[in-house]
Amino acid sequence: MKTLVSVFLLVFCVTAEGQISNSKIADSLYATGNYIKAINYYAEEGSKSSGLQIARAYNAIGNFEKAIAQYQNVLSKKTTLQIAKFELGKLFLKTNDFNNAESLFLELTKVANDNPEYHYYLGETFREQKNVEKSIVSYKNATATDSTHLRSLFQLGKYYVGQREKDSALTFIDRGLRFYENDVALINLKALTYYNNDEYVKASPYFERLLELGEHKEYIYEKLAYCYFKDWEFEKAKINYKKVLELNDENSEAYFNLGHVFWKDKQIDSAQYYIQESIAVQKPFLLNEYVSLAGIARNKGDIKKALKYYKLAHQENPNDALVYHNVCTVADQYYKDPKIKLTYYEKFDERFGNKNNYMSKMVNKRISELKEKIHYDVK
Repeated sequence: MKTLVSVFLLVFCVTAEGQISNSKIADSLYATGNYIKAINYYAEEGSKSSGLQIARAYNAIGNFEKAIAQYQNVLSKKTTLQIAKFELGKLFLKTNDFNNAESLFLELTKVANDNPEYHYYLGETFREQKNVEKSIVSYKNATATDSTHLRSLFQLGKYYVGQREKDSALTFIDRGLRFYENDVALINLKALTYYNNDEYVKASPYFERLLELGEHKEYIYEKLAYCYFKDWEFEKAKINYKKVLELNDENSEAYFNLGHVFWKDKQIDSAQYYIQESIAVQKPFLLNEYVSLAGIARNKGDIKKALKYYKLAHQENPNDALVYHNVCTVADQYYKDPKIKLTYYEKFDERFGNKNNYMSKMVNKRISELKEKIHYDVK
């Protein structure tokens, strides 16, 4: 009898030791991102916790269908497991299955009403469903259970900034900044709150703070420049508008506003220059449109109009050899005087002669023909 008991205990210990070993190996593989091998070890182990880890591993590798199926399998065995419901809800949200996400987060907020994350993710689900009123209620519920819940405070601040409700916006923004004073998203909202309310002097320090924190973005420089302009700090405004143009030299509004700064500062020539640049960068690029209109005109037999559009296309892109070759061939059709025709082909040869062998050969052949015709016409 003692022998049988000893054998049983030995087998039990070996089995338990093997499970512990598999669990440790699986956890190590999971922690280092070797998810497929981790799944195999967790599957061998077969415990409730390993089932949850398998779901997490599938989620980590982006196999969301298998992850969802595994979470549902875990919950079928233990329906009260909050962590599985929470992670599955977030996965439903990630995969745009908002109805299932909503059901899970509603259930979780009823079970654990004091958990701000459950309220926050329910708010995120409502937001994705464009149900703004319900999302705001959920974010407020999150901050009621945790007054420092930054993501909920941000969403509330953002909403009230959009509504131009300054006092409400600042209530939530300032609460977040008291907890984390360098939160870039909240500082940005505070700057916009004052900016949208035409309080440019108050907005400036917050845009400046964003730059100090490394947020060197076009819109920040642009809004800060405008704040300086409104506060008659013209040199600072110029510096910041020029920063905008360093980041985006096609920002027509920045050119225009910079022109107005110079104008206000009585530097008329500079004002004129930047406003003209504003016009220049707004000019549309119409090459394809002009080429198409030229082709339509040719089809209709209107050679004069075709030539007009090809010339306009050439002005849009003087470096396009094919476009100017079309100018030449249409001019050849339109003009009767071989000398006029010759000037077009010679201009092509001068501009593109070494760049396109096929077209150059055709052009040189036509130049020879026209020169021969002019020679005999003179005689």
